[in-house]
Amino acid sequence: QVRLVESGGGLVQAGGSLRLSCAASGSIFSISTMAWYRQAPGKQRELVAYITRFGVTIYADSVKGRFAISRSPGTVYLQMNSLEPEDTAVYYCNTHPPQPTLWGQGTQVTVSS
Repeated sequence: QVRLVESGGGLVQAGGSLRLSCAASGSIFSISTMAWYRQAPGKQRELVAYITRFGVTIYADSVKGRFAISRSPGTVYLQMNSLEPEDTAVYYCNTHPPQPTLWGQGTQVTVSS
């Protein structure tokens, strides 16, 4: 059974940094494009970044140049720098495109101004 567990969120001041981790179990990880998504209060969930199994990365315009996605066997990371209050959200990992059964609890990121 595939399972994704996000961690690394927290409260940080604007301009600060956080590194999120997503631990993935199951064989799906090695063959899948993995992604980070986020959902802010009152907004729809949106794609933040994804990384293919070959290491190709794509970012949403709002985070380009500030966030970096990477992966190692069994884990996908999201390094977030120069955080802004607009980055406040619950962050989730999943495949890209997402599989409905893989949504976890996410990790809360709160950026204070």
